[in-house]
Amino acid sequence: MIDEILKDAQQRMDKSIGVLQDNFSKIRTGRASANLLDHVEVDYYGAKVPIHQAASVSVEDARTITVSPWEKSMVPVVEKAIMTSDLGLNPSTSGQVIRVMLPPLTEERRRDLVKILRQEAEDTRVAVRNIRRDANQDFKELVNDKDITEDEARGAENRIQTLTDEHVGRIDSLLDNKEQEVMTV
Repeated sequence: MIDEILKDAQQRMDKSIGVLQDNFSKIRTGRASANLLDHVEVDYYGAKVPIHQAASVSVEDARTITVSPWEKSMVPVVEKAIMTSDLGLNPSTSGQVIRVMLPPLTEERRRDLVKILRQEAEDTRVAVRNIRRDANQDFKELVNDKDITEDEARGAENRIQTLTDEHVGRIDSLLDNKEQEVMTV
């Protein structure tokens, strides 16, 4: 039972870090990246789909993302989806190709992005700690039901703490790397 609880906790912690990595990839660093547009959704024949399912997204140079919709009729729809997204980008269309120019980041904007990064990391740390708390609660319930001894519960709590420390370390490492990426001009 202890191993099942630990395995579940590890899976949940890994998912939390996966969400953090996904959120970090959406925060631009001043360099063009195809995954910057991943969360932009396009109305494709009545269904909302990610932009990469309706168009080819590629990086032309360090500051330009090129979007080529599969169908000519989708060009204005894709352009509008990029414009109305929370990224604050203004695409320009030339024929069937949509170019998204990334403006250079100001120092103030970089600091704001770092604040956002730190908040995302702290939210993930809180999520990991909540998972630890849930696992510890499960251990206490097992002790109360007399399924495990208090010594086994203490050992399990030490193992879950070690797991928590590892995941918090990974979060800190991801944050440091992304902060350096954002602050590099």
